[in-house]
Amino acid sequence: MVTSSELPHTHYSPPMAKFTSRTNNKPSLFFSDGCLFLGGAFSALLLIWVFYSLPSNFDTSLSTKNHAAVAPTCKTSTNPVPDLRSDPPEPTFYDDPKLGYTIDDTVTDWDQKRKEWLLHHPSFAAGAEERIFMVTGSQPSPCRNPIGDHLLLRFFKNKVDYCRLHGYDIFYNDALLHPKMFSYWAKYPVVRAAMMAHPEAEWIWWVDSDALFTDMEFKLPLDRYKDHNLVIHGWAHLIHEKRSWTGLNAGVFLIRNCQWSLDFMKAWAGMGPQTPDYDKWGQTLRSTFKDKFFPESDDQTGLAYLIAIEKDKWADRIYLESEYYFEGYWEEIVGTFENISERYNGIEGRVRRLRRRHAEKVSEGYGDMREEYLGEAGNGRGSWRRPFVTHFTGCQPCSGKHNNMYSGDACWNGMQRALNFADNQVLRKYGFMHPRLLDNKVTTIPFDYPNTNSKP
Repeated sequence: MVTSSELPHTHYSPPMAKFTSRTNNKPSLFFSDGCLFLGGAFSALLLIWVFYSLPSNFDTSLSTKNHAAVAPTCKTSTNPVPDLRSDPPEPTFYDDPKLGYTIDDTVTDWDQKRKEWLLHHPSFAAGAEERIFMVTGSQPSPCRNPIGDHLLLRFFKNKVDYCRLHGYDIFYNDALLHPKMFSYWAKYPVVRAAMMAHPEAEWIWWVDSDALFTDMEFKLPLDRYKDHNLVIHGWAHLIHEKRSWTGLNAGVFLIRNCQWSLDFMKAWAGMGPQTPDYDKWGQTLRSTFKDKFFPESDDQTGLAYLIAIEKDKWADRIYLESEYYFEGYWEEIVGTFENISERYNGIEGRVRRLRRRHAEKVSEGYGDMREEYLGEAGNGRGSWRRPFVTHFTGCQPCSGKHNNMYSGDACWNGMQRALNFADNQVLRKYGFMHPRLLDNKVTTIPFDYPNTNSKP
């Protein structure tokens, strides 16, 4: 989005001298000319004073093309704003007809190609190492579950809210980019295409449609991953020692936009249904991971295979995150929301600066301040810190065919509770909240909430 600043116009009208005679005699010509001369001189002096009193960075020149005043330029930051209109004529990888966006296309020297693109687009270079591009999506057809489309909309709204709060771009895809890569395999062609479409982004962050952010303030600790190219929620001992296919979850992952990732995704997607070895890979994965109960080759077990069996090639660049809810299992989370809310309200009740009303744009600062009071909250199961991501694995909101180990009510009520828990963190910036997590109605928040004497 391109924004433009508008030059405030200050209209100056010199005072008009009005002579009123107390007699019927007309003023002399000399006196009249003198008044005109003095008025003109006064106007000129006043205009000179106005121009000299303007700030030194105020550009008073006129555009020779549009004959309009040029807007003032304020140098308030050393980081330029990305220029969304400029695309220099120098050739980049986009001009190579052999380079493709599909999962089957081979790309070489991608790191150098990205580097050259950033050199041609210097306004995007500032902050490029930490720039994140979020990708999510759902099936191209309407949901079979009567409330499925509504749920997907709310899950997507949650992701948009999170990205807006932290300045991330987001892409929602509902097209099957590879006709043979269906179900959980469908996300890899999207992630691959996103890498090519967004060379300005260092990280591509895939988040499943049935996962949502339940801590809207938490940010990924990118410094922790500086030596890695793929971050996924998992436990090394379950993969290497137990050979369990549930030792990780592939529904949420962060992958660096680099050549290593392109090569890795090619190997990963090579186990998918678009390859002639799909059935063979299903047998291999099932024989390697004894707790895998279905015969088809799937992306999660495929990733575990690459980590465990081809570890010398890939594992040292893969970070298995288990210290916080990079993606958390919903069933162990949804029952904790009320207690977590009470603990956070208790902190804000004692610390005035945390409950101070503020603009949504400065929310990150309040998240940083809150960390001072969360030292004993812990992380993961049993903690009272807000879970970062809650993932409704097995609930299938779109198809409605939830896992038989859960009831439909548990899934749908759990989703509503999680969505409203997260939504309250957003609505507070607008002066509202859901007083009950199973009720979509909202109420206004009193000033100084949640002071002990203030209730919604």
